[in-house]
Amino acid sequence: MAAEKLIEAKIAEMEENKENAADGGLSLEILQIIKDSQQQHGLRHGDYQRYRGYCSRRLRRLRKTLGFKMGNRHKFTGKKVTVEILSDSRYLLLVVMEAERAWSYAMQLKQEANTEPRKRFHLMSRLRKAGKHGEHLERLCESHRVDAKTTLEAQAYNAYLTGMVQFELQEWKAAMEAFNKCKTIYEKLANAFTEEQAVLYYQRVEEISPNIRYCAYNIGDQDAINDLMQMRLSAGGGGGMIAEKLEALITQTRAKQAATMSEIEWRGRTVPVKIDRARIFLLGLADNEAAIAQAANDDTKERLYETLLAECRDTIQAVREELRTDRNSDAEGGKNISYLKFTSCVHGPSSAGQAEGASDRREQARPTTPGPDPPSLAELSTLQGMEEDRTFQKEMALKILVYKAYRCFFIAQSYVLVKKWSEALVLYERVLKYAREVQSKAKNLNNSLKDLPDVQELIAEVNAEKYSLQAAAILDTEDVAETPSQLQVKDNTPLSERLENFHLDPALVSKQPNLVQFPPEFQPVPCKPLFFDLALNHVTFPPLEDHVEQKGKGGLTGYIKGIFGFGS
Repeated sequence: MAAEKLIEAKIAEMEENKENAADGGLSLEILQIIKDSQQQHGLRHGDYQRYRGYCSRRLRRLRKTLGFKMGNRHKFTGKKVTVEILSDSRYLLLVVMEAERAWSYAMQLKQEANTEPRKRFHLMSRLRKAGKHGEHLERLCESHRVDAKTTLEAQAYNAYLTGMVQFELQEWKAAMEAFNKCKTIYEKLANAFTEEQAVLYYQRVEEISPNIRYCAYNIGDQDAINDLMQMRLSAGGGGGMIAEKLEALITQTRAKQAATMSEIEWRGRTVPVKIDRARIFLLGLADNEAAIAQAANDDTKERLYETLLAECRDTIQAVREELRTDRNSDAEGGKNISYLKFTSCVHGPSSAGQAEGASDRREQARPTTPGPDPPSLAELSTLQGMEEDRTFQKEMALKILVYKAYRCFFIAQSYVLVKKWSEALVLYERVLKYAREVQSKAKNLNNSLKDLPDVQELIAEVNAEKYSLQAAAILDTEDVAETPSQLQVKDNTPLSERLENFHLDPALVSKQPNLVQFPPEFQPVPCKPLFFDLALNHVTFPPLEDHVEQKGKGGLTGYIKGIFGFGS
């Protein structure tokens, strides 16, 4: 209660500072910065090593910018951010990045500790280091130089890191208290802001809720297991740290229930179940089917189906290994699990979703998978020991026809999208053939087809699609007939001279488009004025006789002058 009163006081102080707009304290959006950094640098794909490298590079940049270097290249000098030097919010960011670097290293080691148990010691060391940085950040933010919102975010961040440390140490009560404190602070902050700003805080609350319920279960709250099962249906199942523990908890709970299970009934037969792995799987089958039915979207369904198929494969392998050593083991149980595996493949989200939403896909792109998977049903019909079961074989043959009809239907839909009318029409006729064949053979097997799509609805939809197809084909033919008539309009006028008029001209997209007149036509231009030299007729030129060579006046003297250069 005292902690909640302190939080309320900080919220009131934050609101007062917001209204007065006179608070000059340092401010840092801690959670926003952390989330943005994580999503942009590796954690979107669970790459903690990449995020750790980013934190190291950002720390180096911050220290260089702030002049807060740890010695030089020859000597390390440890320094801590203190309240006295808090003149810039980047000092707080420095501590946040140190905590994030230690936390990301711990998460990286947690991934590697599955194969190398010795790394768990290093993991705890780095996680405790992150917790110490979180405590340091909270102490710094208690200063009057930091605003109330940043102080609250620092307290929540420290509580989150403390809870992670205690969670790994299996100190459930301490971890639950820390997570509850973190949750309370973020909820109060979310209520103090607008809906758009509060989204990030609510997301954080949803992330830590599975951790709180897991701690409650380990403390002794048996009702928490139901909440954890519901959280398992969410997109992430509660995050990386809790996901593995949640799966282990579910397996452990089923193992306790499996101790009382000795046999099951399948297709009118009582089948003994002796292998523990098979018991655990069969007990969890109903929970998995209920979870798939309650899943909110196709992505969640797909994830749950993949989990179910993985469990099927592991259980079948366990049964086979048992059969190798003990021929008296429950081979019938193995057949039952194989049956469940193949039916899961058939009724997966890719099949059911397509069968239910066929009409909604008309406007979308071509389907990547054209429908359910008949080969899985064909494998069901070849199960060992089921060859003599005539009813079972008839059911499988009928189901294969149903899914063949739907597969042809979806392939026809894809042909319609690319305007291949004749191919689509042939496939629609094939759909009707399969569907009518199913109706004729299903008179005595209606109970076995209750989990399949109704072929009568498929027939009605195909008939409607055929009429739409014929209409579209006729309209498309008319469009094709009109288009050449428009293309036959030949106009040699270049595009620059007919910008106001439109008609289709395929030459415009060819290698020689008619855009402008080239070469341009000759155009009359005004002549330049002519000037006539009339003054020449009235000019008297000087006489040039002195400069003209006079013949007959040479002689020896002139010859000598010419030799010695005196005649010029």
